[in-house]
Amino acid sequence: MLEDLLLTEKRHLWHPFTPMREWCAPGHEPLLLVSGRGCVLTDQHGRTYLDGNSSIWTNIHGHGHPTITAAIQAQLGKVAHTSFLGFSHEPAIRLAERLVDFFPGRPLSRVFYSDDGSTAIECAVRMALQFWKQNGAPERTTLLCFDRAYHGDTLGAASLGGIPLFKGSGNDFGYATLRIPDLEALQHLPDEQVGRLAAVVIEPLIQGSAGMRPWPAGMLSRLQRWCRERDVFLILDEVMTGFGRTGSMFACQREGVVPDFLCLAKGLTGGYLPLAATLTTERVFEGFDGAGRAFYYGHSYTASQLGCAAALGSLRVFEEEQTLAHLPEKIEKMSQRLARLAELPQVREVRQCGLIAGIEIGPYPLEDLRGAKTCLAARRYGLLTRPIADTLVLMPPLSVTLEELTRMTEALSLAIQECPLPEEKA
Repeated sequence: MLEDLLLTEKRHLWHPFTPMREWCAPGHEPLLLVSGRGCVLTDQHGRTYLDGNSSIWTNIHGHGHPTITAAIQAQLGKVAHTSFLGFSHEPAIRLAERLVDFFPGRPLSRVFYSDDGSTAIECAVRMALQFWKQNGAPERTTLLCFDRAYHGDTLGAASLGGIPLFKGSGNDFGYATLRIPDLEALQHLPDEQVGRLAAVVIEPLIQGSAGMRPWPAGMLSRLQRWCRERDVFLILDEVMTGFGRTGSMFACQREGVVPDFLCLAKGLTGGYLPLAATLTTERVFEGFDGAGRAFYYGHSYTASQLGCAAALGSLRVFEEEQTLAHLPEKIEKMSQRLARLAELPQVREVRQCGLIAGIEIGPYPLEDLRGAKTCLAARRYGLLTRPIADTLVLMPPLSVTLEELTRMTEALSLAIQECPLPEEKA
């Protein structure tokens, strides 16, 4: 039965970010994940692994959490999904109230739901562009982005990205963008270019798909000040960094920043169901008031009742288990363990922000796929994660225990030590 299942898998499925020739090769047995509890996942042979990247950066409180499961089951007993176009429902209303309350005074007073991180970004960008077009500044059509940024894979979101590998056909599509390397470059932009900016888009505190690269301390608050002085919208992509990953509920709160648009997904539901939210201000909302000004954008599963219920369950866990209060000890433990990894001759650099870490090995030739091979080796030691090129990602669920953190880093250490030394460090 298992053999037939795997054969069907290879005949019919197409996986994201995966070289499918190697995947479908006769000697390759795909890893099927069949169950999970806490930070532990179990495969088709009953082997267990620690979830070292939170199931691609989504899981917050561990798998099979009873509070979130109960919230989903309770909603399922009522209705699974209803249209949000011309209708509403209590889970969406309750969740919106919870989200806007995370910022004192509710400066982000409006919540627009969508499906995932890419669509959360698309909503923010389209709102910003339409706002300026119908409120006296139609020349503001350019979006300022940063080198090595990643904001999703839909056409518009991909055009904001600064990593060629994720662009597919190149950057000859999507929004009009202006790309800069860092905050210093802002000071040298001509007034003519600044006058055409609709918004600045950034991953706050740390760039994820760039290889987990933190921004300098204070950069975000300085960027906000620059935007405020020039009345340029600030869009924060907290798809990865939101919901405790950096040590606070949202990364922007670590520098006291409130953006014009806050984009959320991944951990919004605790990693249980697809759901995204774009929060914005009353000023932006009022800019769409009037005949012919509505925001004509939406999805069939916008504000999924099950997704909203899962998100409310996740926020309940944050409160009941005091999740944020336990993070400093875990972050410190991770720092101690990462310091040991940094001593390995194969490790070039270790980067950390909260419970997010990137361990860069190499340099190796790109075709060597050393990062991928190291993560495969880590499986033998009971750890699942994925690399970004030659950067190994460690981003456990917030529910991870200190003992599990130790086991995760020990598995990475053993896997890394199986690598030959790169020539320049040998």
